Amino acid sequence: MAAVAKDGIELKAKARVTVRANIERLVGGAGEATIIARVGEGIVTTVGSAESHKEVLENPDKISQTVLNKGLDAGTAFEILSIDIADVDVGRNIGARLQMDQAEADKNIAQAKAAERRFAALALEQEMKAKVQEMRAKVVEAEVQVPLALSEALRTGNLGAMDYYQLQNLIADTRMRQTIAGEPEAEGTQDRRKEEKK
Repeated sequence: MAAVAKDGIELKAKARVTVRANIERLVGGAGEATIIARVGEGIVTTVGSAESHKEVLENPDKISQTVLNKGLDAGTAFEILSIDIADVDVGRNIGARLQMDQAEADKNIAQAKAAERRFAALALEQEMKAKVQEMRAKVVEAEVQVPLALSEALRTGNLGAMDYYQLQNLIADTRMRQTIAGEPEAEGTQDRRKEEKK
């Protein structure tokens, strides 16, 4: 029978069960399969309740004593005389395997969450770029209205020719200062200057 102690180590125990036929219960009593199943259950329970697999290895008789004390032969056609533990082998480290599987699952979850955050950040970046383009389009649209407003002001007399020339001088002076300072001109301003040159 294979069983796992509380420390996660699997133990494989071989047991030899000596029985004697109970004539009174031979008819109608449970057979060999029931005895084997009950003894197996007792071994698994005993090993599983041990804090460490070392306890079982140090004292394998503890298994047989615990199983015998449970009265597993009740209602069967046999009487259990003795349970001898022939051999106890150490199997796999089930606890370590489970921890590795859990660590792998946690890693996959963390990677999935990181990928989700990365895609969300990329989507937000694209959204911000789209908003920047939208704002630039609005700036260009507003700058287009400036020459129209100037011509309307000249036509209605709200702006004189000298005022217009002073405004042009102020704009030219600002551009010169920006060029000296090394500041880049706005895209809309550059486009407007190209239109003016044409």
